[in-house]
Amino acid sequence: MNRYCWFVLAVASAAWLFDCLGQRIFSLGRIPALTALMPGFSAGEVQAAGKQVTAIFLVGWGIGGMIFGSLGDRHGRARMLSITVLLYSLCTGLTFFSRTWWDFALFRFLTGVGVGGVFGLAVSLVAETVPDGARTAALGLLQILSAIGNIIAGLLKLGLDRLEASHVIAPGNGWRWMFLLGVAPAFLVILIQKRLHEPEPWLRLKAQGRLPGAGFLTPYRLLLREARWRKNLFVGAVIASTGVIGLWAIGEYAVDIQKAVFGNYYRAAGLAPELVKVKTANAITWAYLFSQIGAVAGMALFTRVAGNWGRRPAFAVGFTAALVSTALVYWKMNDPVSALWMMFIMTGCQLAVFAGFSIYLPELFPSRLRSTGTSFCYNLGRFGAAAGSLFSAALATRVYGGYGSPLMERYSAITMCVIFLAGLAILPFAPETRGKPLPEEEPSAGK
Repeated sequence: MNRYCWFVLAVASAAWLFDCLGQRIFSLGRIPALTALMPGFSAGEVQAAGKQVTAIFLVGWGIGGMIFGSLGDRHGRARMLSITVLLYSLCTGLTFFSRTWWDFALFRFLTGVGVGGVFGLAVSLVAETVPDGARTAALGLLQILSAIGNIIAGLLKLGLDRLEASHVIAPGNGWRWMFLLGVAPAFLVILIQKRLHEPEPWLRLKAQGRLPGAGFLTPYRLLLREARWRKNLFVGAVIASTGVIGLWAIGEYAVDIQKAVFGNYYRAAGLAPELVKVKTANAITWAYLFSQIGAVAGMALFTRVAGNWGRRPAFAVGFTAALVSTALVYWKMNDPVSALWMMFIMTGCQLAVFAGFSIYLPELFPSRLRSTGTSFCYNLGRFGAAAGSLFSAALATRVYGGYGSPLMERYSAITMCVIFLAGLAILPFAPETRGKPLPEEEPSAGK
């Protein structure tokens, strides 16, 4: 790794870190925002609206990934990365000005389009820049650092909650300032445009006239035309979709369950209603912070296992751990103290496999189709997660609604854990890429 390799890793990691910061700002600010924007609606209706906005955000995420991944192969990873960072940061900041559910949802959709484009571009850029021997560690580190963005979002929430409590910020408006701070990554674009260059494999393809033709659908046709890439596209999509659905359609239930469980815990302790609300919100944020520390540990461990044992064994361990830990934590989490270590374990297991997506997905495709294939695999799960979010909400209210909260959320989340079996089932068909160079096509394949 020379100095430029480290620079590329730093810029790509920062783009993805701020991307994840924006995602978590949404996760933490979604319900406070909708509560303020939907006066007169019940808590249940606000929760349902939160699920709908999450689905809209994820659809935008999926669309952005599909479009910008393809454009990255055609027009360059670095160029498209600057556009996606600018899009998601500006639209996150514009959410500050939301006045209704509709414009809030619109800004989240547009933010999702930008967010969706970053991952495939960033990991393709790093994979094609760093030496083969450093690739696993570099891509694992990129994903590990994304948890720092999640932690920053949690700290922002704690700080803004305190400013609200002391009336420095008008009560009920902390979420607006949290979204406004999400505009900061726009300044990263200046750094991207001035010093970041396209990777050598992409430049060679451009010089040889072997880049995909015009139109963002062309790379997809090329991927589907050859059996090897078609198979890898299917395998990668199932593996990545399992993790994405597991996190967004199941992991997002944590806050709903914690809100009910922690509220009951503090009410049973005899606290006043207003103090119950403050204590519950604070406990949820601390549980979230511990979950992200667990994510760092889980992704670091996955990177080590993938490097030493192989990609398939690492995914097998990761999906099994996610299935078991998620079901147990959702069943057993009953108080704010136990939630700290439980969320550390559960999120550590759920997010561990995301390090695998950074490492494994770019190893499945050749240079001229790498951004497209990686983005497709990673972002197809967003549509599944959007559907899963709505399905899990229907599961909780229509199937398990008679049990009341938090049992209906517990049962729904545990039922949804069946998705992790899909990831385990596809692994026998997944190619093992440990110790191998990135795949390439023969020059004739591009003509």
